[in-house]
Amino acid sequence: MSPSSLKNRRVILAVTGGVAVYKAAELVRRFKSEGADVTVVMTGASQRFVSPLTFESLSGNKVHTDVFSEPMAHINLPASADILVIAPATANMIGKLAAGVADDMVSLVFLAFDGPVVFAPAMNWRMYAHPAVRRNIRTLRSMGLHEVEPEEGELACGEHGVGRMAGIGRIIEAAKGCLRGKDLSGLNVLVTAGPTREYIDPVRFISNRSSGKMGYALASAALRRGADVTLISGPVGIDPPPGAKVVRVERSEEMLDAVERHIEGADILVMAAAVADFIPDEYSAVKMQKQDSLVLRLRPAPDIVKAVSGSRKRPRLVVGFSAETGPEIAKARRKLDEKGMDFVVFNDVTAEGAGFDSDTNKISIIDREGITDYPLMSKDACADVVFDRCLELSKPGTRAAENC
Repeated sequence: MSPSSLKNRRVILAVTGGVAVYKAAELVRRFKSEGADVTVVMTGASQRFVSPLTFESLSGNKVHTDVFSEPMAHINLPASADILVIAPATANMIGKLAAGVADDMVSLVFLAFDGPVVFAPAMNWRMYAHPAVRRNIRTLRSMGLHEVEPEEGELACGEHGVGRMAGIGRIIEAAKGCLRGKDLSGLNVLVTAGPTREYIDPVRFISNRSSGKMGYALASAALRRGADVTLISGPVGIDPPPGAKVVRVERSEEMLDAVERHIEGADILVMAAAVADFIPDEYSAVKMQKQDSLVLRLRPAPDIVKAVSGSRKRPRLVVGFSAETGPEIAKARRKLDEKGMDFVVFNDVTAEGAGFDSDTNKISIIDREGITDYPLMSKDACADVVFDRCLELSKPGTRAAENC
């Protein structure tokens, strides 16, 4: 099993003074849910928005606020930490860190820490755009810090612009990326996600219940691990991960065309999309009128995986998904051979916690060496399991490596 890259990691969350401090409370909760041990350090200004007791209750650890009452805390805390996350990071704190000023617990901890640092700016849009702040952020980036850029939206002052602290999910993903490493760096990954729609008339279609969450988690994991990612997505209601090249499609034939257009140069293809098995044989250009009964004739949809596996442009690795209703492992095993894939990710959508639109999944990986079962885990963790297997199969001497 591939656990979350935050499991058993020691995180220092540095909280500075701004309205976005309230979001840091949720950030602690999310880090904890990922299995991390979180210690919070606060500036004096941040305590005017949220009390240390809140963070102490959420983290289960002592909150550190005063340099003089704990003279060695700024040395001892960083010595055992895996990552430092500064969220929210105010313009004032960004300036201090860029200049090497150390006059509070957060800035002292920063100077004493030699591991990965993530910072999430939060301020008024004019402040974020100011040349001095832009210069300071460039300085921090040049020092190797990872900025999780703020989002555009309504700000606490009532104005609209770029300055709102990044969403919790983005900050978590950035921390995972810093800790996991870039083991997919230099690889091009093509991921398909979501359902397809096969139209009967301009307003009606045949589709399925796929939410796209698994495919989007795969794209996020590949980006986090350093790959260049193209995401071919059917119609879904979730935002794509920042950094992915996104290609929107609806019909299965459009998805096939998109895969064929983007397959050149891909190292890994992960077919997580729930592509339709059948297409209506006839299409009405106008809305069909209600009637007592209707007979639909269906024809097979294109088999994208099979077409790609037999192509001269075949990627080094082809990974498919097999969602079944019940423990139909044999069906997934047949797909492995019939469609020329390197491995199949099987899941039973009737299993508790592994159905459509769930944030968790329970998978089995089927390849020519056998079957590996995994427990129920987040779809992010499942995505890492898939890419871990891709890397194992790419090692010299394996069948997949011989396809290079």
